[in-house]
Amino acid sequence: MATRPAPNSRESLHGAGWICPAGRFSAFVPQKRPLSWLQPRMLWEARNDTVARRIGDPVNDIRRAWMRAAWAAAERDGAADPRLIDRSGEGDVSFMVVGDPGEGDASQWATIPPLEATWGGTDFIAIMSDVIYPAGNVNEYQGKFYRPYRDYPAPIYGIPGNHDWYDELHGFMYHLCRLDEMLPPDFTYTRGQPAWKRSMHRLFWRRPDRREPAQASVRASWRSLASQRSAQRAPYWAIETEPVLIVGIDTGILGGIDREQGEWLREVSRDPSRAKILLTGKPLYVDGEYHPGSIEGGGTVDEVVRDPDAGYIAAIGGDIHNYQRYPVKLEDGRTLQYLVAGGGGAFMHPTHGIPRVRLPGVDEDDFVCYPRRGDSLALFSHLWDRKLAFGRGYLEISPDEAATYLGKRLGIEPSRRDRGEVLLSERARRAAERILPLPGRASGPLHPLLALWFDINKPPMFKSFLRIDASTNRVRIRCFGATGCRDQEDDPPVEDVLVAERDTGGSWMWSASREQT
Repeated sequence: MATRPAPNSRESLHGAGWICPAGRFSAFVPQKRPLSWLQPRMLWEARNDTVARRIGDPVNDIRRAWMRAAWAAAERDGAADPRLIDRSGEGDVSFMVVGDPGEGDASQWATIPPLEATWGGTDFIAIMSDVIYPAGNVNEYQGKFYRPYRDYPAPIYGIPGNHDWYDELHGFMYHLCRLDEMLPPDFTYTRGQPAWKRSMHRLFWRRPDRREPAQASVRASWRSLASQRSAQRAPYWAIETEPVLIVGIDTGILGGIDREQGEWLREVSRDPSRAKILLTGKPLYVDGEYHPGSIEGGGTVDEVVRDPDAGYIAAIGGDIHNYQRYPVKLEDGRTLQYLVAGGGGAFMHPTHGIPRVRLPGVDEDDFVCYPRRGDSLALFSHLWDRKLAFGRGYLEISPDEAATYLGKRLGIEPSRRDRGEVLLSERARRAAERILPLPGRASGPLHPLLALWFDINKPPMFKSFLRIDASTNRVRIRCFGATGCRDQEDDPPVEDVLVAERDTGGSWMWSASREQT
């Protein structure tokens, strides 16, 4: 029997989390200061992003070394291809997708009660990008991975994000893939580089922390039930299920994949009769822009995804901490869903800076984001007012006025279903004009400061995660909001629903709906 879904952010201020007490999740938050990017130690630990961009990126060479170790372990154990996780023969499949969770503070813990309320009957969780902040430390998995998800009874698989690579993937491979060490890498990326550049790289590149002896017990004792054990052995993989093939790729620090991974992606994607969903550490469509994803040696990830002989129906990426959906209509008439789903626990990236969407195959009328642009601007106005106006209200904008302002600015429909026309005051207009040019993506040289300033640890928190249910001829994707509100923890709002159905000719047709069935 169909039930009416809980109000969401498109229906009411309450559904968005603006009017509510904080949930019970706060009782589980560790009694310590939230993760702070202002600490010099944090900045230093996360420096590999800058080193990779400015001096040289060794990720492809290090990944190849890890894969040699994975193949050696598989051969030693008499196992099959370490890149394949075989769950075939189990019938229909349901799984959760949680992007960028691992701060270990209130941002992450606010998602746990809603996850527990919606993960019933799922076969596994896929963590997509940045399992552990700030630098993938092997010694921080107990508080940021094992403890939050301790009650999930099935396996958890992961694909790494850029932060997991800041320790050369040692923490990720030790805890999620059960590999103790990689084989010695062959650093081909240095070929042709001058000696001074190689010296600079050796000087500044962060090496992994020494693994504490206690981590062996942590890995052995947590998630030790037979039903929780993961067969993952590599940082990129394909999960073979009866109705769909789920392909996860490792995009390293800068967003590309290595030559061997690219060859594997092309090979594993060749069967057009199998519906496929791509999970990637970096989204292909994000913030109104297109990033096809480079493959070492030539070609792009999206070329593979769009190939009609591949059979992809959706590509879901992490890294950006909100939800966005781009239903792109291709020239051959197919529609592919490109999603950003990185709202699983880290500080929120705003949506109010996303321009009106005008891209080949998709425009603003079909675009969906969470939080709504108006909610994002209103929330950031409160944060900027607190920091720059000392909380005197000069920069604060109500959610309704923020939506009205952005509606006029972008030429989009701003209203919620429970609100009539909202008049924009002159004060709110001036405040919006002052706030919009201010940085808010927590990127670039101000990233450390903004990541701390914009790490919201009380409602509304605008976190999100996905549940995907797939049968042979039907795939449903739901985006759940995690607001941090007490009365929404056991019945989280559904912010987006889309359904793909296969017709008699084998083609997949997408439709979006608010119905929760």
